[in-house]
Amino acid sequence: MTDAQQRLALRIEATGQFELIDWPQPDGGTLNALLAAIGCRAVDAVTISADLTMWVDDEGIVTGLPVNGGATALYAAHRPPHQTYHGTVVITGGADRHGDTLPLTTDQISALIEFHCTAGESFVPRQRDRRGM
Repeated sequence: MTDAQQRLALRIEATGQFELIDWPQPDGGTLNALLAAIGCRAVDAVTISADLTMWVDDEGIVTGLPVNGGATALYAAHRPPHQTYHGTVVITGGADRHGDTLPLTTDQISALIEFHCTAGESFVPRQRDRRGM
């Protein structure tokens, strides 16, 4: 699989750390991928725009997870905010005509990372050396 064909989503932790994660094919267990990436038992989809969906821990507020400032700022940049979002979130593309969640495009990834880094909520890990440290 080439980089151009790689299917990716963006995982944003409440700490501000973020990473690109593999997004499965529509028949490849997207629910399990979301549950594992977020670390939860139930997810909820939050529509940011027609082309962006934010997946959140459905129990995050109730269980006292910390506010995810990056996720809350991203939502507020697209729609009037009505709440804060808590815990780790996953950002994907919108849905196709069959209702399957799409991965992010390269342009979406670039714009999301730039927004996240300039919104002041990010934590960019330092580059690792050859020893993996």
